[in-house]
Amino acid sequence: MDPTTQAFLAAVLGAVVAGGAVLAWHISDRQQSAVPVTEEPVVPPEVATVLSVLRSSAVIVDDTDTVVKASAPAYALGLVRGTQLVSEELDRLVHEVRRDGQIRETELLMNRPHAPARHVTARVAPLGSRLVLALVEDRTRERRVEAVRRDFVANVSHELKTPVGAIKLLAEAVTDASEDPEAVKRFASRMLTESDRLSRLVQQIIELSRLQADDPLETPTAVGIDDVIGVAVDTSAIDADSKRIDIVTGGTPGLEVFGNEEQVTAAVANLVANAVSYSAVDSTVLVTTKADEGSVEISVVDQGIGIPPDEIDRIFERFYRVDPARHRSTGGTGLGLSIVKHVAATHGGDIRVWSVEGQGSTFTLTLPQHLPHHGADAHLDGIQTEPNQRGAFK
Repeated sequence: MDPTTQAFLAAVLGAVVAGGAVLAWHISDRQQSAVPVTEEPVVPPEVATVLSVLRSSAVIVDDTDTVVKASAPAYALGLVRGTQLVSEELDRLVHEVRRDGQIRETELLMNRPHAPARHVTARVAPLGSRLVLALVEDRTRERRVEAVRRDFVANVSHELKTPVGAIKLLAEAVTDASEDPEAVKRFASRMLTESDRLSRLVQQIIELSRLQADDPLETPTAVGIDDVIGVAVDTSAIDADSKRIDIVTGGTPGLEVFGNEEQVTAAVANLVANAVSYSAVDSTVLVTTKADEGSVEISVVDQGIGIPPDEIDRIFERFYRVDPARHRSTGGTGLGLSIVKHVAATHGGDIRVWSVEGQGSTFTLTLPQHLPHHGADAHLDGIQTEPNQRGAFK
């Protein structure tokens, strides 16, 4: 082989070796720079099925703090936004569980923009090696009920203590004045007044408790409003006569509502009694009825002290009184309007109030109307050709 051929073959061989080296370097560099493929955490199908039927808010978070699964209640509660947990406290709890694998449970107060804060209980547990499960229960309603119950017990204790203490003091006064017939008569009269107030308070507490415990619409019936108003007026007749207050009734006769007769009567009677209590001497209380698009409106108008605008939203609270200084003279317990509110709510109705301070108030109770399917005059609402038995307006 001549020298020229040898030199050519050597050059070709060198080029091949060099090309192979370059190719090997590129392959090695690509392998070194390639991102290793890791297996994404997968939520077991059984777990996903269970979460879909839970009433609790459920969230599953992976080891990168990404939400990989969340139930619909979790989004509704505001626990998750996109793929991230919103609550910093819950996020911290997830980190602690991931660190040591211990199940944790705590109560959290979730502050939300433009919305009331919510009380929740969270239970966080490891789910496999890379996932963490958080179950959250909304306890806001339970906390509110507990607070209302505590306030109710405290208020009841205070209200009961007042007449009981007064009766005790009056009994001691009667004993000390046993030789003075006039004093005994005066103290005995006061004892009767306080005992009547105590009896009304206990009766209204029982009535309110029954309203909150039972569902009156499990066996609803047709309730005649004329009879209900007649009972309400008779109940307040003695108090009205003592203050020379005229109770005038009017409106559409023969209306019926759908509900519980005893509770509807209690609601209307409380409205009338409230109007009489807070009306001035020689004034008038007006009770009217009318039908309006499937509902019956019962309005009670008084010429009383009225309600300040900043207190209208509070008058339906238990034991709340517009004028606390007058509650002993009026004999009020502060439970009447609360009973009315509960009756309206349980019957699917509403209670509204219009008031001007110093001029009077109008309370309007709206309840679902009962419309008989027989008779041609079933829908002749708003028409009155003759005055009713209670002297209604034409």
